[in-house]
Amino acid sequence: MDTLNPKLNIFVPDGGEQVAALARTTDLCIAAHQDDIETMAYGPIASCFDSKYRFFSGCVLSDGVGPPRTGCYENYTDEQMKEIRITEQKNAARIGKYSAQVFLGLKSRQIKDGSDSSAADAIEKLLLVALPETVYTHNLADKHDTHVAVALRAIEAIRRLPFDKRPKRVYSMEVWRGLDWLCDEDKTIFDTSPHPDLAASLLGVYDSQIAGGKRYDSAALGRRIANATFFASHKTDSCPSVSYGLDITELVNDDDAKPEEFIRRYIDNFSAEVAARLNKLR
Repeated sequence: MDTLNPKLNIFVPDGGEQVAALARTTDLCIAAHQDDIETMAYGPIASCFDSKYRFFSGCVLSDGVGPPRTGCYENYTDEQMKEIRITEQKNAARIGKYSAQVFLGLKSRQIKDGSDSSAADAIEKLLLVALPETVYTHNLADKHDTHVAVALRAIEAIRRLPFDKRPKRVYSMEVWRGLDWLCDEDKTIFDTSPHPDLAASLLGVYDSQIAGGKRYDSAALGRRIANATFFASHKTDSCPSVSYGLDITELVNDDDAKPEEFIRRYIDNFSAEVAARLNKLR
């Protein structure tokens, strides 16, 4: 337990001891920004919400400075926005009954700089304390640079761990770019239909984003419904709301595998599926 970085800002919603809250974590989401956790990992959050055996924790890497803003937040400074976004993330952790919420407070430029080890170092220390069974992070095909960088730093940190301490499963999830383009057999489907009021509440706490000019709450909930509705054309929906992930466990456990080659495999699968359908029907 002495590997815990004392500089980590750790919030425990139930007021318990920090190391114990991290150590009981079974499901850990490693995200770039405040509200990314609730956007990408609601399925796991809902699964852990009433469970006696699974405990969800979140980790936000960036300091939250510099979001777009209008309306009542238009004249807020970056430092004021940072504090507001931290408060919002803590509120989400309370509502979602997270075991712990970690804030690394890094600058986006640090996260995106492959030569800066700050992010991977902090994630490694966190993982060694939490030892989660499952990790969720951003997807490698996302179009947000910081999101992709977080995924790369998470992969780097996991690869530093001994194999017996690595998570059993690692998933990359949809946030800025969805994963509906994946071939169906390549998708991991997360049921996001339980506790719909909880789903709305977790996204609704981010007033600084919503009133600031970005309706991430409506967009995330709408994407989940669209995923469920458009998944199968000749079947009724098995559940009304789902999110997609890509299992990247193979990638994190192969220390020599290149992320760009790994994700290209799935892009090629999609390309081949489209070509096959066109050739069949013309």
